[in-house]
Amino acid sequence: MEKSFDGKTVLITGASRGQGAAEARLFAQRVARVIVADVLDAEGEALAKEIQAAGGKAAFVHLDVVREADWQKAVQFAKDKFDGLHVLVNNAGIALRGKNIAATTREDWDRVLSINLTGPFLGTRAAAPLIRDCGGGAIVNTGSTAGINGHFAAAYSAAKWGLRGLTKCAAMEYAEWNIRVNAVHPGIVLTPMVEGSQAFVEAMTEVTALDRPATPEDVARCVVFLASDEASYLTGIDLPIDGGFTALGVYREVWKQAIKS
Repeated sequence: MEKSFDGKTVLITGASRGQGAAEARLFAQRVARVIVADVLDAEGEALAKEIQAAGGKAAFVHLDVVREADWQKAVQFAKDKFDGLHVLVNNAGIALRGKNIAATTREDWDRVLSINLTGPFLGTRAAAPLIRDCGGGAIVNTGSTAGINGHFAAAYSAAKWGLRGLTKCAAMEYAEWNIRVNAVHPGIVLTPMVEGSQAFVEAMTEVTALDRPATPEDVARCVVFLASDEASYLTGIDLPIDGGFTALGVYREVWKQAIKS
């Protein structure tokens, strides 16, 4: 068993399922003490128990990322339960597809920006002092290729572009606290977020060079790497986890349609 996170505590938001759950399991396999944080209490409790049953260390805490009081409680929980905090993964997020700008209500806009951008801001602000006091560590934000490329969902895209800015500001400010801050940007990933969106999955896969969607485990491995000492000289970066979608997608279609044929 690799013990790269032995003695370290990791808090993951939106950890009850999908990418967050995969990350929680992988951190636990690397001997981290994992805090599963989510609004889905039953699923989060079940995951924490699953990790414990497999010999890992985990606990669940209820966390609504838009509530400052919840963040304060979660950070205090990390300190009381596991004597500190070394890694924060801002993974919680929601999607909003199928609405153009004209059809996006103010309520839609506020909800997506609140969870996908304000949540990581509140979490970073709340967690960074404790990470500093524990000797430093890492924050990993979960963005999207929608924050790198032009995208058709204004609220979701704006939040993910904003998250890139937050990541870089935090990386600058917290370097002196020995806290590295990076962002991952998944493309199409098979999680509950895309259930019922088969046409979207197929269209995204068509323009992905590796010709398949990512699994949650594909994303988790990159998150764990950025949080680890192996990435000790990386901060402020945007890492696309997209099977070549960002770097190759457009010209791959040109190649397929105009050159390869």
